[in-house]
Amino acid sequence: MLTEFFLRLKESGLPVSIKEYLTLVEGVKANLPEYSLDGFYYLSRACLVKDESNYDKFDRVFGAYFKGVTAIPDTLIAQIPEEWLRKQAELLLSEEDKRLVESLGGWEKLMETLRKRLEEQQGRHEGGSKWIGTGGTSPFGAYGFNPEGVRIGQSGSRNRRAVKVWDERQYRNLDDTVELGTRNIKVALKRLRKFAREGAADELDLDDTIRSTARNAGWLDIKMVPERHNAVKVLLFLDVGGSMDDHVKVCEELFSAARSEFKHLEYFYFHNFIYESVWKDNRRRNSERHPVLPLLHKYPADYKVVFVGDATMSPYEIAYPGGSIEHHNEEAGAVWLQRVLDVYSKAVWLNPQPEDRWEYFDSVRMTRQLMGERMFPLTLDGLDRAMKELGR
Repeated sequence: MLTEFFLRLKESGLPVSIKEYLTLVEGVKANLPEYSLDGFYYLSRACLVKDESNYDKFDRVFGAYFKGVTAIPDTLIAQIPEEWLRKQAELLLSEEDKRLVESLGGWEKLMETLRKRLEEQQGRHEGGSKWIGTGGTSPFGAYGFNPEGVRIGQSGSRNRRAVKVWDERQYRNLDDTVELGTRNIKVALKRLRKFAREGAADELDLDDTIRSTARNAGWLDIKMVPERHNAVKVLLFLDVGGSMDDHVKVCEELFSAARSEFKHLEYFYFHNFIYESVWKDNRRRNSERHPVLPLLHKYPADYKVVFVGDATMSPYEIAYPGGSIEHHNEEAGAVWLQRVLDVYSKAVWLNPQPEDRWEYFDSVRMTRQLMGERMFPLTLDGLDRAMKELGR
């Protein structure tokens, strides 16, 4: 089992060695994981991964290889995955049944009702349409269905209808070394170019060297110039998690292309909509936040801003204080987006959703309006139009 896992890591391109593998085997023999899958994860990562930049690749291989396993028993006997049992609580409704389930009617009503339920409920509940529980049509709980609710105690999104989530969720960083499936993205980004020579003179200027040598009667006179590079400065804000999980591949391709094309590139992550803070590392997003206001002073107004997100969320997340799905925001998301646009006049929003679906989402229409209609699909044509807009 461990040998096959080791080979999978090597096949994925991770630089793991036999010595590191033997160290992992010794750790397992000493029962350092204590028959826990979490313990084995941290032990194997500590033994096999030497560079934090490879954590994401390791996580993907680990997740795929040990999918459904909840423990590492002494005899490696397969157990019934906990996920199978948990899924039994899910409520299966037809589309007609779902249409009959009514929402509570607005953000204030939803949050006020939740406060009352927390005060009244005394124990666990499963099924039903009122209490906080599992497998029902209540607006509060997990593994059920409601067109407008608060998700509590569920590992991931199913119907994507929650307006707030009361669980800590893990997002992964985008891989900037991913091989591009197409060079078209880089070609489109090349439209946003403004070359300049800055810094130390470390590149041979052949033409000037020839002219200078000729003027010196043949005595070699070498001339150097700074390297020529793209001087355009870009702030990239990337939406991660939730519905954006469906678009990871194309976002990684865009991120990788942008890292190679723009020398002056700063990137930050957000979830669903921009608020008072963003982050650089998804593994530390709860402990290492970057307040947005200082960023607006740190990076001058000549930066060009690119938002990447599907803008598919509850409209409350854009228009209401406290509407954020994961935390209480003192000011509405629309206020923070406008602050960014007030500083940076050159800004676009790239949407990985097909353009013909945008009209089905109130949140997409709201975001598009706030951006002054500068929303473009994450396609070759959309990128081309976005770069032309930024280059005006």
